[in-house]
Amino acid sequence: MKPSHSRNFQLFGTTLALSLALLLTACLTGCAAHGDVTGPEAVDDANRSDPEPVTVDSASVPDASAEAPHDRTVEHDGAPVDTDPAAFGDLSDLVAEAEEVEEVEVDPAALAAEALEATESARIFWEQGEIDEALSTLDNAYALLLEIPDGDPYLDQEKENLRHLISRGIVEIYRSRLTSAVDLGSAIPIEVNAHVEREIKSFQNGEREFFLESYRRSGMYRPMMARMMREAGLPEELSWLPLVESGFKTRALSRARALGMWQFISSTGYRYGLSRDHWIDKRMDPEEATRAAIEYLTELHGMFGDWMTALAGYNCGEHRVMSVIRRQQVDYMDHFWDLFEQLPRETARYVPRFQATLLIVNDPDKYGFELPEPLPPVGFERVAVGRHVKLDDLDRVLGLDKGTLSALNPALRRGVTPSQPYELNVPPSAARAFDTKLAELPTYVPPKDTYTVHRVRRGETLSTIARRYGSSVNSIVRANNLRSRNRIRAGQRLKIPTRGSTVVASSRVATGGPAASHTYTVRRGDSLWKLASRYGTTVDRIKRDNGLRSDRLYVGQRLRINTGIPPGSRTYAVRRGDTVAKIARSNGVSLNAVLRANGLSKSSTIYPGQVLVIPN
Repeated sequence: MKPSHSRNFQLFGTTLALSLALLLTACLTGCAAHGDVTGPEAVDDANRSDPEPVTVDSASVPDASAEAPHDRTVEHDGAPVDTDPAAFGDLSDLVAEAEEVEEVEVDPAALAAEALEATESARIFWEQGEIDEALSTLDNAYALLLEIPDGDPYLDQEKENLRHLISRGIVEIYRSRLTSAVDLGSAIPIEVNAHVEREIKSFQNGEREFFLESYRRSGMYRPMMARMMREAGLPEELSWLPLVESGFKTRALSRARALGMWQFISSTGYRYGLSRDHWIDKRMDPEEATRAAIEYLTELHGMFGDWMTALAGYNCGEHRVMSVIRRQQVDYMDHFWDLFEQLPRETARYVPRFQATLLIVNDPDKYGFELPEPLPPVGFERVAVGRHVKLDDLDRVLGLDKGTLSALNPALRRGVTPSQPYELNVPPSAARAFDTKLAELPTYVPPKDTYTVHRVRRGETLSTIARRYGSSVNSIVRANNLRSRNRIRAGQRLKIPTRGSTVVASSRVATGGPAASHTYTVRRGDSLWKLASRYGTTVDRIKRDNGLRSDRLYVGQRLRINTGIPPGSRTYAVRRGDTVAKIARSNGVSLNAVLRANGLSKSSTIYPGQVLVIPN
């Protein structure tokens, strides 16, 4: 039973019991003054004296009848309640107990006490080897901690102490998984079995080009990785792992959103210091990601005691591997391949692919490979930049090929240096003149985030809306404080973050001729966004043309709207079921002419209410 449900159920039963006991006392008092009162009447009174309602999740409240310790029960709101007077004890004790139970529901100190008790239970689970139960109980302790309000200095200290206890418990549990009697530098065992042979054949045939290109790219980064492995005491062979992970591509992105040569998901990246923000994602930095991979691999090796299992954990996560290990009936260290076959299919190929890679690079002739000359290692010097500058502009003033600095600095997400001090990688030939050339460039001013308002239509999802406006699902969720990315409703108004001026996506119109001016009288329900959508212009332009300082309109207001429609052209409001080809045919113009006039392609999406320009 969950703690919150346990408290609610205890409050329900104890309050009802108190009511019955008080009525029983009143009954006995009434007997002395007014004569006897029969038992059934007392029970009826008790049933009329309902406890205070307690809100609970009916789906998760356990069956009380299964836990009732006594035979004699009465039904109260469908839940069996003990009526044995001997179970109540002394009335004063019962009153005190009931008051205490009521305080559990509202008293923050009781929540703190329960959180402390859960923390102690987690320690006991851990000592008994029940790791999952220990972690789950610590999760419950932290959930209780979140319910304790701030403001009371004593309770604030209790919360701080509990935070330390819970976090220390989690750290100790994870640390207890590590072993010390291992040799990090031990060689990686290679066993040629059916799993490995299958991956060798894959590299020899369908993936041959991938293998050769990856090997060629490895020359740019592997020498640095091998050096860092040696310094950390790890086997140098691990420097070939990125061939399997990413083909040595700095910006490789998997279906699971793992990024960079070492393929870190965002949470694991943060765990090992690979932070990210609007401008930088360290998962794509070759040296930073290698450092993090060494830390993670070292921890995994300490956790499992051998490199084969550690590599499996690197691919699918240590929790998944540990779950399989706990189900083993024999010592998994002696039967790795039995363990391995129970892991996810992707992981079931991961270690064999790595071993196949080592076999091929160590003896290419044996496996029919003529390996190309690796690319030379990346050479650069670091220079300090303390403001926004576009990398393409720096390439130009430094006399470098376009994209040079972007390739040397893959961690810069937007091709722009951040505003805070940043060490930029530049070719050694450009380092000496860098400061002089940098001074020639103005500070780049990134476009400000602006918003347009979208009213959700039936059948739309956040993904389709994000694509229409060139935004992202995450930015829409953040802008609107949405609790779920899967729950939007028709008619809902959403703020859509865009960069630069506020425009309506997919309704861009050509401005091949002078703008057509139109005077419009505002009607009830109009908004700048609706007018911009209707006339194929932008909110910013309507405000600028009319000297508006805010987005507020009033009925009867006259606005000058420059539509940007070439003279002689006309507009068409898209209806449900329309296609661009159908609109072009019905208006007697060619499909290509309509596409060109509206800045559309044959793969563009149109939607009801969108205004299209129909050229002559």
